[in-house]
Amino acid sequence: MDISLFDYQLPTDRIAQKPMEPREAAKLLVLDRETGGIDDKRVGDLPDLLKKGDLLIFNDSKVFKARLKAEIFGRNTRYAGTEVEIFLLRPDEDRWIALARPGKKLQTNGRVLFENGMKARILGKRDDGTVDLDFGVHPDRVFELADEFGEVPVPPYVEPTEENTSAYQTVYAKHVGSVAAPTAGFHFTPALLDQLEKKGIERAFVTLHVGLGTFRPIKTDTLEAHEMHEEWAHVPKATSEAIAKAKREGRRVIVVGTTAMRAVESRAGREFSGFTKLFITPGYDFKVADGMITNFHLPKSTLIVLVSAFAGRENVMNAYKHAVENDYRFYSFGDAMLIV
Repeated sequence: MDISLFDYQLPTDRIAQKPMEPREAAKLLVLDRETGGIDDKRVGDLPDLLKKGDLLIFNDSKVFKARLKAEIFGRNTRYAGTEVEIFLLRPDEDRWIALARPGKKLQTNGRVLFENGMKARILGKRDDGTVDLDFGVHPDRVFELADEFGEVPVPPYVEPTEENTSAYQTVYAKHVGSVAAPTAGFHFTPALLDQLEKKGIERAFVTLHVGLGTFRPIKTDTLEAHEMHEEWAHVPKATSEAIAKAKREGRRVIVVGTTAMRAVESRAGREFSGFTKLFITPGYDFKVADGMITNFHLPKSTLIVLVSAFAGRENVMNAYKHAVENDYRFYSFGDAMLIV
C-alpha cells in the first residue's frame, strides 16, 4: 500500500502543547468501525460509553530521562570536547543502543564523557543510524545516570516546558524503559479509573517499552518496504488469563493505545516476554481487541496505519477530517478516539 493513503493536512495550531486540564475534559471522538458513524463526546463520558464487564488493557511502561548531554573524550580525535546529545533507546545485553547527534563525529572505539564522570565507549554504528555504547556498568547504573542528569524526551513537535515534561507520564506507569510515553493513557486520572471500576469495567496491564519501532516515521513509499524496529514487551500471566476469561464470557477487550495493542496482538493475548517486530497493517486479523482507545497520530506513521487496520482506512481518514474540522487537539497531549 502507498504510504500517501495515510496522509492528511493538519494546521499547526491543532498540535497540543500541553494536556487538557482536567484530563477528563479532553474531547473523545467515538467511531463505529462497522458503520463509520461518528459521535462527539468527552473522555469523562467513558464510564457511560463502556459496558459493565469490558476489560481495558493498559501499557504500564514508564518513560525515563533518555536524552543526555555528553562530550567526545580522548586525545586521539580532533573532535575532543565536542558536545553531543546521546538519546538512549534500550539496553541490549552488555551494550546500549542509542541515537547520537552529531553522530558523524563519533568514531568506533572512541569515548563520550557524561556530566557525572561516567564514560561510554562507541562499539560501532548500525545501518539504521543508531550506535552501540558500552558503559561498562549494569544497566541500572545507566538508568540512575539518566534519572539524575537526563531530560524527558518530549516529542519534537512539543516545545519543552517544566509543565509538559512533568506531565509526560501516565498515572499508572510502573516499569521503567520507554523513551516515549503510551500517550492514550494520559487521559486516565485516578478519579476516572475509580469511576470505571465502580461501573464494573475491569482493567489489566501489559508492558511495551516504547522505542524506535513506535516513534520513527515511515520513510519508504510503501508499507511493505518499511522495516519495523523491535521493542520489548511483556504480557503477564494474570493479563493473559483475564483476556481469555473475557473472551470465553463474550465480554469486550478494549485496548488503550497502539503500544498496548502491539503487545497483546504479538502472541494473540497469550503470556510472553520478549521482543516484538509486529507491524500491524490493513488486512491484519486481530485476535484480541474488540475496541481501542487511541490519540490522533502523525500522518504517514505506523500508528495511524495500525488504527486504520483496526477501524478501516476510510473510516479513520474520515474521522481525522471530522476532528480537524471540529477543533480537536492532536498528537501526544491531544484529544482521544474510542473505536468500537
